[in-house]
Amino acid sequence: MKLVRFGPAGHERPGIVDADGAIRDVSSLVPDFGPETISPALKATLERADIAALPAAPEGVRIGAPVRRIGHFIAIGLNYADHAAETGAAIPKEPIVFSKAPSCLSGPNDDVLMPKGSVKLDWEVELAIVIGERCDYVSREDALSKVFGYALCNDVSEREYQAERGGQWIKGKSAPTFGPLGPWIVTADQVPDPQNLSMFLDVNGERAQTGSTATMIFTCAEIVSYLSEFMVLEPGDVITTGTPPGVGLGMKPPRFLKVGDTMHLGIEGLGEQRQTVIAR
Repeated sequence: MKLVRFGPAGHERPGIVDADGAIRDVSSLVPDFGPETISPALKATLERADIAALPAAPEGVRIGAPVRRIGHFIAIGLNYADHAAETGAAIPKEPIVFSKAPSCLSGPNDDVLMPKGSVKLDWEVELAIVIGERCDYVSREDALSKVFGYALCNDVSEREYQAERGGQWIKGKSAPTFGPLGPWIVTADQVPDPQNLSMFLDVNGERAQTGSTATMIFTCAEIVSYLSEFMVLEPGDVITTGTPPGVGLGMKPPRFLKVGDTMHLGIEGLGEQRQTVIAR
């Protein structure tokens, strides 16, 4: 199933995409999608419901991020060998882990705000994992059983802040609107192989990134298991898993986003996003 949140920013309602592609309001069944409600029990409740009998969302309504808030917003860096090569970085021996501030979460089609003074704004299409059960030293074999679902993420990045302002990647990854997520969470049972999904990103209508999750260095199962050695992952946590080649930093010469630029990105089975860069 596809879980979605819709409505004005800060006032979204939970929904589900029905068999005809319409959004149905499930707020009579669950108050919202977030750490308190994301669980196997939520999935079971929605599976039992008569979705077609629920009210439809208004036509053309805004789509918000598919989770209300995030505890952990964890990211994995340089997780595609060809992306590491384009940036001149060595292939990592273990996952490179950093955080995005939870406050950077935004809707899939919301404008991206260019920070004041930004000069190296960049894009990254990524597969995101949404955790559904507590993970504490979970084995690689059991890791995917703890995943609630998957979503599309644009790991928007400011490369000067990331690499030239003291070496803390979180500074280049966390500005408001730097975490477009969605349009929906696709539950894990509908994604039989998260390591075989095609992905793309266009800038101003021109293809920048083309890739597949098949070329990840560390798989989703490996990432979840690895992270659970260092922290407890909880329901609603989001892990974005790295990007294929084609980012602006890797172009020759490098190309970065400007006010007015547009991004269009998607992952097979997980939907698409469109954003426009505007000044903050």
